[in-house]
Amino acid sequence: MAKNETRRRTIADAGLSVLATDGSRGLTHRAVDMVAGVPVGTTSNYFRSRDALIEGLVERIGERLAPSDDDLARRSSEQPSRELFADYVRDIVRRLTDDRDVTLALFELRLESSRRPELAAILGAWQRAGFDADVAFNTAAGLPGGRREIALFHYAIDGLLLDRLTSPIDPVTSTDEIVDDLVTGLLR
Repeated sequence: MAKNETRRRTIADAGLSVLATDGSRGLTHRAVDMVAGVPVGTTSNYFRSRDALIEGLVERIGERLAPSDDDLARRSSEQPSRELFADYVRDIVRRLTDDRDVTLALFELRLESSRRPELAAILGAWQRAGFDADVAFNTAAGLPGGRREIALFHYAIDGLLLDRLTSPIDPVTSTDEIVDDLVTGLLR
């Protein structure tokens, strides 16, 4: 296994770009090599198979979408409230819309997982672990909403992101306003 972590991240980022621009069918080791600007065969040195490449991309998605330690520290000193919960949700949506390629790549993988059970197992485990972490964080922070409400927010945010990153049904209303309405509606 190749050990240069900087190059591994560069290759994974290139793979995410390929997924976002060319879709799942365009994701090949050679295409990733080309986008990463590395010699042919480099991607296969780091990720021996397509499944290994996809596992690496799922890991990289998590790294790129994770909140910064500074953001978490800043918010952790605030009193738990519906407003703080809304602030967290706005931050999540901002990270997902700002890193458009990563979110589109994630949607591509989710669609492919509907046709490939082995990918569904990998992606499903990753999603459930993220969901469990979200529930644990919400509980530890004393924020409103339990497991069910967090699940509802996941469903709503996924739909909102698909809308915002493709053909919005209402491009005029701000994303923050939509998030605030979701918080008001789901945290009764």
